[in-house]
Amino acid sequence: MTASRRRLGLAVIASAGLAMSVGLSGAAADPLNDPAEIGRFGTQLQADQIGRSANVERAASVAPSGPLATGTGTDIAFQGNKAFVGNYNGFTIFDVSNPAQPKTLSQVLCPGSQNDVSVSGNLLYLSTDSSRSDDSCSSTSQSATIKDSWEGIKIFDISDVTNPKYIKSVETACGSHTHTLIPGATSEYIYVSSYNPDKSYPDCQPPHDGISIIEVPKANPTAAKVAATPVLFPDGGTERGNLLAGGTSGCHDITAYPSKKIAAGACMGDGIIMDISNPLAPKVINRVTDKNFAFWHSATFNNAGTKVVFTDELGGGGAATCNKQTGPERGADAIYDLSADHKLSFKSYFKISRYQTKSENCVAHNGSLVPVKGKDIMVQSWYMGGTQIWDFTDSAHPKEIGYFERGPAAGDDGGGTWSSYYYNGHVYSSDLGKGFDILKVSGPDFDEAATVQMDEFNPQSQPYVG
Repeated sequence: MTASRRRLGLAVIASAGLAMSVGLSGAAADPLNDPAEIGRFGTQLQADQIGRSANVERAASVAPSGPLATGTGTDIAFQGNKAFVGNYNGFTIFDVSNPAQPKTLSQVLCPGSQNDVSVSGNLLYLSTDSSRSDDSCSSTSQSATIKDSWEGIKIFDISDVTNPKYIKSVETACGSHTHTLIPGATSEYIYVSSYNPDKSYPDCQPPHDGISIIEVPKANPTAAKVAATPVLFPDGGTERGNLLAGGTSGCHDITAYPSKKIAAGACMGDGIIMDISNPLAPKVINRVTDKNFAFWHSATFNNAGTKVVFTDELGGGGAATCNKQTGPERGADAIYDLSADHKLSFKSYFKISRYQTKSENCVAHNGSLVPVKGKDIMVQSWYMGGTQIWDFTDSAHPKEIGYFERGPAAGDDGGGTWSSYYYNGHVYSSDLGKGFDILKVSGPDFDEAATVQMDEFNPQSQPYVG
């Protein structure tokens, strides 16, 4: 694959209009929160019917629209009063200064799944992990067996959020399934996770047992380049038998904890802890496997950096695993205590107990911490299992404390929430097909969490909250 062609064309659709107003007046009924929804869940729900716990309400829901209406919703990043929501066809920038009345500021049409997104200052980074004809936003799908095909990271200037500008692309081996932002004094670093090499792919050859690291000079981001390609698994990694054949061939996702100079990698058949004190030379300092894990998908530290939650994406996100047959230990979270010398110690599994129907894809997926002092609380997506709020303060005895979910998709097409993240008083959820949900969780812990206000939040680059 080559990035010699620089056709950086893109379509930006700006709008100052209201995406969806849900403001209430007088004693009018709340159109988004029917009391009958409370306590319903899983197999009790009809197609697209909503169920939720009493402590969770919707503040707003924004249906897919414009050029991204037919794309799949993916990841979210935050900056100030803006939410940046990825989509297989591009990304949307929302003004969420009033979470009950989110406004669409712009939409960028730039196909190339998954389009995972992160932001830093005036820059937005976008992952492309589907082989394209070139690096432009007008590219078409093209086989990875063709040398000129392109995959990697796209960089946008978002100094004007109503008119983002595509300024740079960086090709990476095997593309960019996900990426992780590591801040630095004069440069920032993008850890690019990708996997599944093939001998027929000229730019994704086996073995592929590491990551690509892109260095982005802050003073000149158009000089961004691949600066290192460290091998994380010189032994080839661990085989995993439930999802894909073969052994570990890269990482699915990495979550950094920059202030503690460590990162946790969810790497197909392995869970790892890395020392990232030198961001261009990460070192694996601990590694674990689990016979119940089919595919190590993502990781989240607690605020103290003394625990890690790893997720298992059994079935690749397309299977119905939230049922009695699959059980509570597969397609679940695994909670590990993390010692001062960075040793991982398994404590328990955790999985939603709200059984879903056989047509509902459901498995552990993306989430983030809720900043509550002295407690470990997390919000998390479970595809059709919805958004879960849970407490793992006691590593051995985690518990659910809230949820929001929809019933089976009409036509049994699958779907559900891809990412659920807490940010500045609300929970934001990107649904594969339903759009963008904003939730409000009530209770003393969430009242306390709302006092913590972040200027920027990329969930795969965890901040320390003192």
